[in-house]
Amino acid sequence: MSRIIVYNAVLVFNLFIILYVLIINAFNILQLIASFASTSYYIKRPKFHDLRMLKNAYNMVPMSILVPAYNESESIISNIHSLLELNYFSYEVIVINDGSTDDTLEKIIEAFQLRSIEYPPVQFLKTSVVIQVYMNYHKYPNLKVIDKCNGGKADALNVGINYSSYPYFITIDADSLLDKDALVRLSYAFMEDDTTIAVGGIVRPVNGSTVVNGEVTEFKLSNRPIVMFQVVEYLRAFLVGRTGLNVIQSLLIISGAFGAFKKETALKVGGYTTDTVGEDMNLVMKLHEYMRKNKIPYRITFSPDPICWTQVPESIRDVYKQRRRWQIGLLDCLKRSRHMLLNPRYGTVGMIGVPYYTAFELFGPIIEAIGVVFVPISYLFGMLSLNALYLFFLASVLFGVILSIGSLIIEIYAFENEIPLPLFAKLLLYAILENFGYRQMLSFARLIAVLRYKKYKHSWAKIKRQKMEV
Repeated sequence: MSRIIVYNAVLVFNLFIILYVLIINAFNILQLIASFASTSYYIKRPKFHDLRMLKNAYNMVPMSILVPAYNESESIISNIHSLLELNYFSYEVIVINDGSTDDTLEKIIEAFQLRSIEYPPVQFLKTSVVIQVYMNYHKYPNLKVIDKCNGGKADALNVGINYSSYPYFITIDADSLLDKDALVRLSYAFMEDDTTIAVGGIVRPVNGSTVVNGEVTEFKLSNRPIVMFQVVEYLRAFLVGRTGLNVIQSLLIISGAFGAFKKETALKVGGYTTDTVGEDMNLVMKLHEYMRKNKIPYRITFSPDPICWTQVPESIRDVYKQRRRWQIGLLDCLKRSRHMLLNPRYGTVGMIGVPYYTAFELFGPIIEAIGVVFVPISYLFGMLSLNALYLFFLASVLFGVILSIGSLIIEIYAFENEIPLPLFAKLLLYAILENFGYRQMLSFARLIAVLRYKKYKHSWAKIKRQKMEV
């Protein structure tokens, strides 16, 4: 009797897995097709070429760049230099030192000859105590440094919003760098459509590239396999994943490493939530909910052209900790917004975006783990041959490789980036190799995050940064 029960349970699960894999791969292929169509439209629109004439335009929307920093002495000076050299007429850089225990603040003060000043906040989001504000009006009039008690990244961003002077703000990590024209391209989305309240830009790994005076002067790939896997992963996630969801207005994540927001709307939803490690996704979810509830026309969009360069982890341990944190943030955000799941009141966000992230991003690692148990049982019951298992695995690898190749083709076609054949072959090789260990490691990290959510839900899991040349 028990054997029959186990047999039927395994049969049902196998059928479920087949259906699950078919749905997720069909959705991914549709995302790839949508991404091709979206980027084709993006580069063919006549106004795209006008961006070159807007670099020094006086009528661009003024923007505040918020840089939360906690123990970032290795990269913060290079980051600030990069931000102060952007091709944009009216903007300010606000660095928020979130109670660093290293010499981050001292390095900034010395490098930019800052002095303490009296500067009251403009907005009034509740935050940790601000200790001092520093500026150098003569040499760096658009640089503002705020020293505050430690309260976490979200709290630091709220402080930045409080002290920001302009109607739009951009968030960027302290270990990241922007292309010279990134601000022009990002802000253009707000100018093109006045209902736009948030824009995400593309993020790429800087590891291995040459950085001089805060600028990426030569793009090169790292020789470290763990970095190469992330290069392929980032291309696929941004050029396929987010571009595809953007087409159906279901974008739920704007990376904390590089995103822009309309300040007025962000203030209406209370700014960043401070008791979550997924503060970036949580803000986007709150914006969707607020605008849908109040029936206000809006756009939360992804622009595939503005580039932010970021340091990715260079050890398996750090990648594991980072992805565990990302998954905890995802779980926390979906938990807080569970009332949106399959709720037609929230349109495509509630009917497609939230279900997609719940079914495939949140529960995917759990289903994979159960599959590891059921596969050998299926084989023992004679329900699964080795040939069928091999074909199933090859099909799974093939779909992943197709998405990676698709993202590379989009990169070459859309942005006219000439990738030499050896480089393309290297990226393709890692798109295949990631299926043999790397993806399994990521799934394990995400599984542990779900199973031990209560333990790690407030853990930021700091990763080691590499020093960049100034």
